[in-house]
Amino acid sequence: MPTKTYHIGVEATMEIIGGKWKSIILCHLRHQTMRTGELARAIPQISQKMLTQQLRELEAANIVSRHVYQQVPPRVDYSLTDYGQSLSGILHELCVWGEDNIDRRQSNGEAITLLSRDDV
Repeated sequence: MPTKTYHIGVEATMEIIGGKWKSIILCHLRHQTMRTGELARAIPQISQKMLTQQLRELEAANIVSRHVYQQVPPRVDYSLTDYGQSLSGILHELCVWGEDNIDRRQSNGEAITLLSRDDV
């Protein structure tokens, strides 16, 4: 297997959690275990196909755990693994920075709404 080279550590982080949706999914899972439908309602802009794809990639990276219950209809829950929990502090800081940024932009007169603040 060829050696993978990164120029800076954040490259390795962004390879796993980068993109438009993964960090948003992880922020929701940071607080609770959720079903696919709950995630879809929490992130209304994401398509079902993209949600499924992002969850599979996070599961393959051992960041998210998928638990299938043997019942009809099938029930599937997603949660952060212990390894995924190690991202909690980083995700919290991203939320806080975003909230501060929104506050700054609102104080500068920008019409912007934040529906939920990070509780933890």
